Amino acid sequence: MNSVINRDYQFVQSVTGGFTLIELMLTLAVAGVLYAIAVPAYTSYRVRGQDTQAIAEISTLSLDIEHYRTDNYGKLPATLADLGIPIPKDPWGHNYYYNPLEGTHANPSNARWDKNLRPINIDYDLYSAGADGKTKQKITQRESLDDIIRANGGSYVGLARDY
Repeated sequence: MNSVINRDYQFVQSVTGGFTLIELMLTLAVAGVLYAIAVPAYTSYRVRGQDTQAIAEISTLSLDIEHYRTDNYGKLPATLADLGIPIPKDPWGHNYYYNPLEGTHANPSNARWDKNLRPINIDYDLYSAGADGKTKQKITQRESLDDIIRANGGSYVGLARDY
């Protein structure tokens, strides 16, 4: 720091162009507020995007299952692999769950249930376990609330918590 002595023998600080501590603290505070706003907004945007991707993929897989059913005289595929197409992973890297509820490979004991213990589908269940990768048979249980489900024979595809 350069300083000079004036006539009254007082130190006078020369201008060096640096920032004061208060200016730096103010800049950090503004940056912190912007960070606190931007990160949750980005995270929310990303989660909505992943949910939308899973909804689109489940809708597409449902169409592929219906094409299979049409080509095979009403018979559902035993597994998604029987569709003969590449099956994507959900946006969180997990496999999609598929359970035929009618026909030879039916497993009604694994049917998904709503809050009134009614099955959400009568033909087949197709869903993603969501971001946490956990799921329960009853879609109103905590582990299943983030699941992306197909319900009412495909008339609803979305979050289990919104069903």
